[in-house]
Amino acid sequence: MQEGLPFTRQRQVSTVSEIVSEVKGLLETSFRDIWVRGEISNFVVPRSGHFYFSLKDDESQLRAVCFRRQGRYLKIRPENGMEVLARGSITVYPPRGDFQMIVEYMEPLGQGALLLAFEQLKARLSGEGLFDAGRKKPLPLLPTKIGVVTSPTGAAIQDILRVLSRRNNRLDVLIHPARVQGPEAAGEIARGIRRLNLRDDLDVLIVGRGGGSAEDLWAFNEEAVARAISESRLPVVSAVGHEIDFTIADLVADLRAPTPSAAAEIVSAARSELTDRVSQLRRRAAQAIRLQLQSKRRQLHQLSSSRSFVDAETRLRIYLQRLDELQGRLLKTLPVRLQPARHEVAHLHKSLQQSIRYFLSSRRQALESRSGRLQAFSPLSVLERGYAIVSRSEGEIVRDPDQVKPGERLSVRVARGDFAVQRADDSRKEEPAGLPKR
Repeated sequence: MQEGLPFTRQRQVSTVSEIVSEVKGLLETSFRDIWVRGEISNFVVPRSGHFYFSLKDDESQLRAVCFRRQGRYLKIRPENGMEVLARGSITVYPPRGDFQMIVEYMEPLGQGALLLAFEQLKARLSGEGLFDAGRKKPLPLLPTKIGVVTSPTGAAIQDILRVLSRRNNRLDVLIHPARVQGPEAAGEIARGIRRLNLRDDLDVLIVGRGGGSAEDLWAFNEEAVARAISESRLPVVSAVGHEIDFTIADLVADLRAPTPSAAAEIVSAARSELTDRVSQLRRRAAQAIRLQLQSKRRQLHQLSSSRSFVDAETRLRIYLQRLDELQGRLLKTLPVRLQPARHEVAHLHKSLQQSIRYFLSSRRQALESRSGRLQAFSPLSVLERGYAIVSRSEGEIVRDPDQVKPGERLSVRVARGDFAVQRADDSRKEEPAGLPKR
């Protein structure tokens, strides 16, 4: 060592990139998956679609970026001055040496912010056509199996099962459990909808939960749930909260039910409505037959008492009276004119008889034609051809042998009356009468 020179240690020199890289690693390790509360400022969206902004409070600010892929699923469209709760991690942007927050998730704070997020998402999805009536799928007429996405321990599923058991206990129900509030709820609900759509034994889905605050119901205002409902192959009934509650899921779903109980009523109504419709049509058909028979009876009565028949009888009397007058006049005629007069009377008498016969024949044919048409409409004409109507004791018409139990008494209506029969025990199958035995 040279005298007079100060003692110096060997220097360890790092490059700027090395220092920035080391700091970057320390920050990303120490500040991973953190939540930061702050007010948005300096919000910028370049052509790339990424969100660049700062989160600030009264004393400091933190640069932040939300990349386009994550930004699509945010509850809100960020705006300057909006107070938010952001989730992400801290890193360093090496070209400038700035540390910043990479935001993966962001939600507004306060009721006003929630309403703003709702309106923003509603406007965006509406613009994409997700609420259009033309894309709504009809509910199945007679569902046999229903899928339900909800909490397995909530009151909503109990209400749904109670209604389905009362209205149609033949319906099968498959429950896909999902949390219905909290940060993870939207993802679980969306996954449940997509998983149930992979099955081929379901007819309709009910998605929902019971009532609660706006924050409690917020999962059903998430874009992930709206997208899953819109992509569903199966028709979806949304049943969120109480009647006054309204969510994005309600707008996207094929049908909105005001409550979970109402959703169960809706999906189980088709079978009972169809049964009522069949009964109504049966009553209308019976009434139509009765009215037609009454109409034909009135027509027959009108024909039998019509003026044409009355006029025919009157004209016949006139002809008879005219004949008597002519015969009287002939008796008073001179003997020399008696013979020609007799020929004239005979000719007139014959002509009169022919006219009467022709007139009566034409009227009789008209009456028989109309009576025949009337008879064709009568169910009694079917019985006259040897057919019979078989009914059970409560009046039900028998159309299928399976309706009748062995030993049951039946009533048989034929053309000349009715009589009772009893079905024999048909446990032993017999050859039909008249067929040769093998």
